[in-house]
Amino acid sequence: MLIIPAIDLKDGHCVRLKQGSMVDATVFSEDPGAVARYWLKLGARRLHLVDLNGAFAGKPRNEDAVKAVIKAVGADIPVQLGGGIRDLDTVERYLDDGIAYIIIGTAAVKTRDFCTTPVTPFPVTSWSDSMRETARLRWTVGRR
Repeated sequence: MLIIPAIDLKDGHCVRLKQGSMVDATVFSEDPGAVARYWLKLGARRLHLVDLNGAFAGKPRNEDAVKAVIKAVGADIPVQLGGGIRDLDTVERYLDDGIAYIIIGTAAVKTRDFCTTPVTPFPVTSWSDSMRETARLRWTVGRR
């Protein structure tokens, strides 16, 4: 079993949302790089990042925080990222920055061409299916 610590990013900070509400967030740290180093020190073998602003906006919003995490862990452990990744240019940019795995969520459901575009050069992980995405979209309606 591989347990992957998650770092949710909002406005450049590490947060936890209450019931998915962007207006009800608890800030745990203002230094995502330090949090990444903490997980690395505890033995994490991979980190999971979510750009929450990006997920809600539909495009990346926490790129500086993502880069801080990549810099903090270096090549010691792979970092996977989701949130606001809706096109291959964004995928390529994040991979160039050092992200090891890309998580495609909304684009996997809403943009069928995105899923059928050849992405074999990229390490892309799709975690969404229609049922899960529909449930998530219903859950977040009115909570932004």
